[in-house]
Amino acid sequence: MTTGAEIMNERRRLINLGYRLLGSLADAEDVVQETYARWYALSAREQQAIESPGAWLMTVASRICLNLLGSARVRRETYVGDWIPEPLPEPTEYATGRADGTDPADRVTLDESVTMAFLVVLDAMTPAERVAFVLHDVFRYPFGEVAEIVGRSPAACRQLASSARRRVRTAQSPAAPSAAGQADIVRRFKAAWEAKDIDALVGLLDPDAVATADGGGLAVTHPRPLVGAERIARGYAEIGRLAGDRTTFVERTVNGLPGLVAWQDGVLVTVYAFETTGDRIRRIWAVRNPEKLRPWRIS
Repeated sequence: MTTGAEIMNERRRLINLGYRLLGSLADAEDVVQETYARWYALSAREQQAIESPGAWLMTVASRICLNLLGSARVRRETYVGDWIPEPLPEPTEYATGRADGTDPADRVTLDESVTMAFLVVLDAMTPAERVAFVLHDVFRYPFGEVAEIVGRSPAACRQLASSARRRVRTAQSPAAPSAAGQADIVRRFKAAWEAKDIDALVGLLDPDAVATADGGGLAVTHPRPLVGAERIARGYAEIGRLAGDRTTFVERTVNGLPGLVAWQDGVLVTVYAFETTGDRIRRIWAVRNPEKLRPWRIS
């Protein structure tokens, strides 16, 4: 007999699935809530007839995510500016009260499948590609089970995952440094930014670097991506000038890798994620939409 505690023990796994599929912790929490609502809507006899409740919950959550991914593409068409996945802090910050009191079961496990660069690639996939790839390559589901969830043949799901894998390989940084190496690059970028040293900033940026910002129409930011080291350096120097002494930049882990956060008058206003190649920064993602900064707020 399956107990309520055993069912609730699946919550963290479901949150991890939802976040990787949707790129939003808030949406992942909604999916988990709906998944449990469907479980508890079953009669006791129906629940007992399910051989593996954990697998049932994962299947239902995956199908809800698949439907949401289709509607998300429509919503993005009216989103103000660029959409960036919701950034996540270190899991320990949930436990120390430095986030918003999130239940430990709602923490997302941080690994290479939740780096900002990886999530951005996932977001470019079709809904079926994303679900097939995440279930098979991240959660190790066999293609036969993936097929039942996605509603396609195992061969078709294998092709979907293969296509997704090619996207990931194409987007991967050719010479990504270690976490310690990226931390050093980000630290030097922070120092150059605070000094408004444009030459130093240019030297830390890949010539073809891209900086993207997400304000969601709720926070001021540059409306289009900044492309090229010179343009990014001048743009960020101007951001630093406008921020003045009211803003403090702090090194923090963002989605498992070294990043920065900006505090203004005691309020966290921006989270910066980076992708580096060699000894230079290749991508910068600045999230300013306050609705996406909920996990970072001090309770």
